[in-house]
Amino acid sequence: MRTLPVGLTASSTVAASSANLGPGFDCLGLALSLYDEIVVETTESGLVVEVEGEGAGEVPLDSTHLVVRAIEHGLQTAGLAVPGLKVRCRNDIPHARGLGSSAAAVVGGLAAVNGLVGQVSSPPFSHSELIQLASEFEGHPDNASAAVLGGAVVSWSEHDPVLPRYSAIQLRLHPDIHLFPAIPQERSSTAATRGLLPETVRHVDARFNISRAALLVVALTERPDLLMEATEDVLHQSQRAPAMPRSAEFLELLRRYGIAAVLSGAGPTVIALTTAPELPVEALEYGAANGFTVSETAVGQGVRWTSGVAVAS
Repeated sequence: MRTLPVGLTASSTVAASSANLGPGFDCLGLALSLYDEIVVETTESGLVVEVEGEGAGEVPLDSTHLVVRAIEHGLQTAGLAVPGLKVRCRNDIPHARGLGSSAAAVVGGLAAVNGLVGQVSSPPFSHSELIQLASEFEGHPDNASAAVLGGAVVSWSEHDPVLPRYSAIQLRLHPDIHLFPAIPQERSSTAATRGLLPETVRHVDARFNISRAALLVVALTERPDLLMEATEDVLHQSQRAPAMPRSAEFLELLRRYGIAAVLSGAGPTVIALTTAPELPVEALEYGAANGFTVSETAVGQGVRWTSGVAVAS
């Protein structure tokens, strides 16, 4: 195990993500242009964690912090160690809203390791390796792969009993598609809402979602006129609705107006995908009256990292 020298710095910038997109449960994802920034510095000893923005005063500031856990995992995988570490997080991605904040923390931490190892002539993790390492934290690669690659992605896993393998490929999102996330003030636990899903599903429902997920790939890349049909789902959104009634009602309102709206991940954020330049006035009024922040958001870029030497203060 090689120990990195004191005084190295690195940073990473990582996007929010929306998973599932309706029928693509645990396999389709989309990066959004809300970003977290992570800055790390190797120090003589100890651990210092600072958080600004989303999560400040709420997340732990010790070794259990998700970014720190990801950095430690990345260093261990690379065969490296640090005498001490300072980690600064500047967060714009809302927590517990279905926007991939956990995946962003993990991908950002691993990417910061890339910025460190590049200064000591060690090979950085490839995008494929970042997807694998990050997906190991959650057990599925939809948010992680979108955060790594940017844009829209299709991801999949191979069920090895010892170490599942995770992979993804980027899609070229059609330029006419506009993205409108509606982010509520209320929060939701992915673990809790996943617990609302049944252990088994009917063949007819599985067949329905398979057809819509396949169609959604076509709609996202070539035929955005098919987005309404392509975003239909019967496996998870209605099952989660009782836990987030305002989000469920907003989703249905948008779809009644012909807007392809879906839950973002496990919710409660709702995301609209449309070729229209703006949402209907009635939908915006509902959002404002029920605590949703609604605005057009660009597609997010893939994770980026830089490296440098700390300047003594």
